[in-house]
Amino acid sequence: MNILVVGAGGREHAICWAIRKSTKCKNLYCVPGNAGIGEVATCVNIGITDTEKIVTFSLEKNIDLVVIGPEDALVIGLVDELKKNSILAFGPNKSASILEGSKSFMKEFFDKYNIPTAEFKCFDNHQDAISYVKHMGAPIVVKASGLAAGKGVFVCQTEDDAVAAIRNLMLNDTLGEAGKKVVIEELLLGEEVSFFCLVSNNDCIPLATAQDHKRAYDGDLGPNTGGMGAYSPANILDVSLSEKIMRTIIKPTIEGMSLEKRPFSGVLYAGLMITENGPKVLEYNVRFGDPECQVILTRIASDPLEMFLATAQGRLSEINLEWKKDSSLVIIMATNGYPGKYQRGSVILGLENVEEMIDVNVFHSGTANRNGNIIANGGRVLGITATGKSLKEAQKIAYSGVKKIGWENGFYRTDIGNKGL
Repeated sequence: MNILVVGAGGREHAICWAIRKSTKCKNLYCVPGNAGIGEVATCVNIGITDTEKIVTFSLEKNIDLVVIGPEDALVIGLVDELKKNSILAFGPNKSASILEGSKSFMKEFFDKYNIPTAEFKCFDNHQDAISYVKHMGAPIVVKASGLAAGKGVFVCQTEDDAVAAIRNLMLNDTLGEAGKKVVIEELLLGEEVSFFCLVSNNDCIPLATAQDHKRAYDGDLGPNTGGMGAYSPANILDVSLSEKIMRTIIKPTIEGMSLEKRPFSGVLYAGLMITENGPKVLEYNVRFGDPECQVILTRIASDPLEMFLATAQGRLSEINLEWKKDSSLVIIMATNGYPGKYQRGSVILGLENVEEMIDVNVFHSGTANRNGNIIANGGRVLGITATGKSLKEAQKIAYSGVKKIGWENGFYRTDIGNKGL
């Protein structure tokens, strides 16, 4: 089969790596890809939101399946355009992608279908939003309603912090259109986990569990990021809790989306807070998480391509996913300054030393090849991913891999996996 993956991050590198292992895969392409993806797939310089060029390329190369990684491409309707041209695609259409594309829609959907979440209110007027904060008090959470690449959530410990977040989003346009409308909600206390399912034709299969680390610095301090590390499985998600999540959150969501005439197909990713009153949804994403995708796919024992195919073809009921008993852990190496301003172009050394290690994969998130050198070309740059017989072993192997890399302009957390231990 001829397969095309859309995206340029560590998630897409992991997807390409997994698909390449399938005996069904003949030719594998990625648009636009990155320096690491180029080692397992043919990278083509097309933007992830250039739907016309992606469709044209897919037709020219007789692509049998397009697997879409990033939310941007899904929200603008890439799946719809591919299907118009009879090209099979993995991911939700534009109508269903609103679950991630609009937090205000998502929260109102939760309210309508009695899906447990934080108390909230939506605003498109900054003065009304500020008045609400002063009425509710702090701590409180301010969220940009639109897509913000993991940087649109502000946990505010004081009213002044919340007011500043509102003004930055709604008046100073720090996140552009994404922040023109905001969601303000109560701060939920508990442990945050990621819950992933494959969904198609109202059928649903839960995937391996995972837990990520959102904050930039050790001890869960600093600003929220797109994710600084993750591990799988997540011990907190035992069988009983997973069944409760399926019953009270996932299935009502799938049924509700069908009732809204927005049937969902693809990966449904629930960011959850496990509170003393049970699991509550922080947000939905309509694609694999990054870096959770890296630890989930390194644990799959079934044919990864069959998983994507069965979802896209609406035959999830025919497959039975198998998982390795090993644990997997990924450490993200990011450019100094991330998630704020950072400089591109610094050279990364020592990758060949890590690639020689057993049970370690280096998934590239933001890299480029310049004159034979791997350079940093983004905020989150590398994901050092290790598997081991236990979480502790996977953690030890991953950090030994990180130490083999020479990158003066990079940083990483030193406590990834500790809360799982």
